[in-house]
Amino acid sequence: MIDAKDREIIEALQGGLPLVPAPYAQVASDMGMDEDELLLRLADLKSSGVIRRIAAAPNHYKLGMTSNGMTVWDVKDDRVTELGTRIGALPFVTHCYERPRALPDWPYNLFAMVHGTDRDEVEEKRAEITAILGDACRAKDILYSTRILKKTGLRLKTKG
Repeated sequence: MIDAKDREIIEALQGGLPLVPAPYAQVASDMGMDEDELLLRLADLKSSGVIRRIAAAPNHYKLGMTSNGMTVWDVKDDRVTELGTRIGALPFVTHCYERPRALPDWPYNLFAMVHGTDRDEVEEKRAEITAILGDACRAKDILYSTRILKKTGLRLKTKG
């Protein structure tokens, strides 16, 4: 359960951090609180599981990364955690996670989002992942983005 101040913090941050040299200091000042208190409350919200993370959500298209593919892999169950960790650490993978298969139609259990300036670059990166997975990978595919979806984080319903 969050208190009124925690709710106020979440509402202040849900639209993103201000683009200033010290964003947490700015948010704390705007809220009439000390930056250390804000950071402590955020750490408590994170440790309690109310929030999972605060992260940048870049617009890959504006960065010139106009080809985006969700690579999907059928990886041996006894290797998926180990290999998923390695794949997720690659600098060109922005999302990597394990999901249950939906057999018989969907054999894939490892997903990794890859961005590139064109499809050739994405395919080169997918080849790197293929090499890491080796014989632990039984099948693979790639789903290319066809449009930009709006990305948002946590949103609280306004009071009233």
